[in-house]
Amino acid sequence: MSSIGDMSDEIQHKSYWRFSKQDFLPEESFQSWGNYRSALSETCFRFKDRLISRSDDVNEIGELRKQSENEMKRCLTWWDLTWFGFGSVVGAGIFVLTGQEAHEHAGPAIVLSYVASGVSAMLSVFCYTEFAVEVPVAGGSFAYLRIELGDFVAFITAGNILLESIAGSAAVARAWTSYFTNLLNRPSNSLRIHTNLAEGFNLLDPIAVGVLVIAATIAIISTRKTSLINWIATALNTAVILFVIIAGFAHANTSNLKPFLPFGAKGIFQAAAIVYFAYGGFDNIATMAEETKNPSRDIPIGLLGSMSIITVIYCLMALTLSMMQKYTEIDKGAAYSVAFQSVGMNWARYLVALGALKGMTTVLLVGALGQARYTTHIARAHMIPPWFALVHPKTGTPINATLLITISSALIAFFSSLDVLASLLSVSTLFIFMMMAVALLVRRYHVRDITPQTNLLKLALFLLIIISSSMGTSAYWGLNPNGWVGYAITIPFWFLGTIGLSMLPQQREPKVWGVPLVPWLPSLSIAINIFLMGSLGAEAFERFGICTVVMLIYYVFFGLHATYDMAHLHRKAQSTEVNNEDMIGRKGP
Repeated sequence: MSSIGDMSDEIQHKSYWRFSKQDFLPEESFQSWGNYRSALSETCFRFKDRLISRSDDVNEIGELRKQSENEMKRCLTWWDLTWFGFGSVVGAGIFVLTGQEAHEHAGPAIVLSYVASGVSAMLSVFCYTEFAVEVPVAGGSFAYLRIELGDFVAFITAGNILLESIAGSAAVARAWTSYFTNLLNRPSNSLRIHTNLAEGFNLLDPIAVGVLVIAATIAIISTRKTSLINWIATALNTAVILFVIIAGFAHANTSNLKPFLPFGAKGIFQAAAIVYFAYGGFDNIATMAEETKNPSRDIPIGLLGSMSIITVIYCLMALTLSMMQKYTEIDKGAAYSVAFQSVGMNWARYLVALGALKGMTTVLLVGALGQARYTTHIARAHMIPPWFALVHPKTGTPINATLLITISSALIAFFSSLDVLASLLSVSTLFIFMMMAVALLVRRYHVRDITPQTNLLKLALFLLIIISSSMGTSAYWGLNPNGWVGYAITIPFWFLGTIGLSMLPQQREPKVWGVPLVPWLPSLSIAINIFLMGSLGAEAFERFGICTVVMLIYYVFFGLHATYDMAHLHRKAQSTEVNNEDMIGRKGP
């Protein structure tokens, strides 16, 4: 007992602001060049170990949290989470991407693009909610995938989470500058610095950097105060959205809806894959579980309640825009402001721009909270240096993790345009949500040391059929959107895989709240997410592929060895504890 007490005293007396090698590279593999060379020589063995290893609920909820040294404060209720849901989602996506995609890909059918994306997002919300209730930690999807699919899959997803977090904040900050420019009634890009760099990277944006820094500062100070600011700003933004819908329908012209499908069905799904970004951010709510007073009640209410209302709002707003202006005349940068100007409500453009700014500000606020908590848990697992896992003893917030995301986002926001970021974001987001649906099916149908080996093989086979058939459907759509022969093959295979899963006995039932209609809803989520990924252009996948290669290089030379050492240190501690208990038992009372 005394050693435990000494350890807690040592943690309490440690300064938060410390920068020693042990805070960044404490693992055995990095203590000397000899150790590192030895670790690299064992790369294949260690990779196999990490590929088949799994975490568990107890480890994620209990042991890993100790890496932060201080606890986050439980101060949030379902009311806070509901407004966080609004604040994290309603922002740049609906106000910026709607006009861009209606103009370029979907036309008036942009409303159907939001329906398709909304259905996919709701399916993902169901999966997130079940996990968040049973594993209420800051790691969100990273923690859930570590438990069900292992370290390597969790790492690839973690890399995409960090990519999504950094690029997402940068995209919203760039959009903030666009609407601020419109509010001041200045020419487009007039507040950006023009350079001779490559197209898409030649407009430098110092205002976006400033907005990111302010949002991060507020998030660092206090989670509770951030929640209050978010509630006030989101309430005002909601009032503006209601005005947009009501006033927009009052000035609607149904003739603007013709032709309804100027780009065909392909345009609907191509736009759906891009505007999916507008639904991104709800996963930040799952990362708040560690700071929620009653996760089993508050998270389902907050997530499902907010996302249901948001989906309806998005569809109404998209329809409003399409009826106010011909899709060919919609402004791609500030669609709603210009649309009101076109119907003679010039003053309304300022109100809309102000509402959009409020919405994007709350997205940045909630993003600064959620993204830092993702990063904190990734650092707890030592996939990035554990210095980023530290929670400040006074604020109860992960300051180091917040700074990592903010500085990285600011650098990207300074250079990259919104269209460069949006397609890359959609690939990462859709990939993460697809993996979450796979993880949920694994959780329901497989429990280690209990599920028979034959059932595990059947589960793997049926999942392979579902994923492969979904990829086949997506590929056929891209190659021949007007054909039908390919669908006659791929869709029956998807049904076959899902029916096969439904015939297997479920090994685990959710304790409090669970996804209904398993395996059908998670299987449908996999299919839709893969389909929407396939609707994106080749350029998005090229960027996604480059980022994935960079992640793998980092994993081989750092992440693999850090997590291997961390896992085996934990196993050694468990083994020592068991041996001590055996010795005490043999000595008797």
